[in-house]
Amino acid sequence: MDHSTKTAEKPDAGRFAIRRARAGDIAAVIALDERVTGIAKPGYWSDVFERYGDRRPEERFFLVAESKAGRETRVVGYIVGEVRAWEFGSAPCGWVFAFSVDPDTRLQGIGERLLDAISKEFQGAGIRTMRTMVPRENSLHMAFFRSEGMMAGPYIQLEKDLD
Repeated sequence: MDHSTKTAEKPDAGRFAIRRARAGDIAAVIALDERVTGIAKPGYWSDVFERYGDRRPEERFFLVAESKAGRETRVVGYIVGEVRAWEFGSAPCGWVFAFSVDPDTRLQGIGERLLDAISKEFQGAGIRTMRTMVPRENSLHMAFFRSEGMMAGPYIQLEKDLD
């Protein structure tokens, strides 16, 4: 009996492309988000695309990972972020506020490539720090972002229940 640990193989880089989202991608993003979160949010994603798809492209980034299999292509991941500045005294930084990879294509380097691509966009905008928020109980995202070198930052999120 073989008890060795099986490691996921990284696919050929040519099978995946990271690019800016287009209007035709939004249905796939909506479907992927619904599959992962269990909640359909078509209005939210249409609004995100309207604000981050074409407006202020030098500081707003909506990127998708596209899988190529022959002539077929499909969206297998996305990442959305923007340059934010001076809120709560913070110097300009890059914020990632949406990120997901199709569960069937995880462990293939897609998340790393998406994060690397948005990191390069932020660097091109003169940004040196990237931030995101992760729910404490989301161990998948927490492990991913930590494996990519992200750690707790200088700010603490506070909240109040309004009920």
